Amino acid sequence: MNSESIFNLLNQIKISIDNHKEEIEKLDQEIGDGDHIFNIQRGIKESLNLKDELKNQNPEEIFKKIGMKIMTTVGGSSGALFATLLIGMSKKYNNELSDQKNTAIMFAEGVDAMKKRGKADIGEKTMLDVLIPVSQEMNKLSEEQDLKLIAKKIKETAEKGMLATKDLIATKGRASFLGERAKGHIDPGARSSQLAIEAICNTIINKQS
Repeated sequence: MNSESIFNLLNQIKISIDNHKEEIEKLDQEIGDGDHIFNIQRGIKESLNLKDELKNQNPEEIFKKIGMKIMTTVGGSSGALFATLLIGMSKKYNNELSDQKNTAIMFAEGVDAMKKRGKADIGEKTMLDVLIPVSQEMNKLSEEQDLKLIAKKIKETAEKGMLATKDLIATKGRASFLGERAKGHIDPGARSSQLAIEAICNTIINKQS
């Protein structure tokens, strides 16, 4: 885990989100505020702009600086939540651990911080329906050495969590006002989170092939 690999993954996330812009926008117009895709794309752009500044910095500093940048430049609840995720992750970096173990511990800390900030949990039709199961799967696989296997399982977990939001009733955000009418719609935050995780996993799978 170094600055080059982190920013390479971030660029892959950008490509995936850009390719699904209209889909995410439509999902958000159906049950949200309609600004989710704009906020996500701005957050990624602001993060990538830090590439030269953070070159050769350790992951702790990279995640912290990106999180702070998103916190101060990106609007909407998603900006604050993703910033919280990254800043939380930065607090648990340990250069003595393997990348698998490190990532699992860091991600768990970040997701826990998100849960506290958003006062939300799994089953409430949010991005946490993707992120919590992914964190749990990462923890289970933290001793696994086969990176391709890890990536495939995490990718499957993220997709399953995203699809599960379709049948849930929202309890947070604007979608919560729709009650039963929110059923049948995938949560846009869950979809963008799943796409980001899928992009990371595909990069790992392709590298191992």
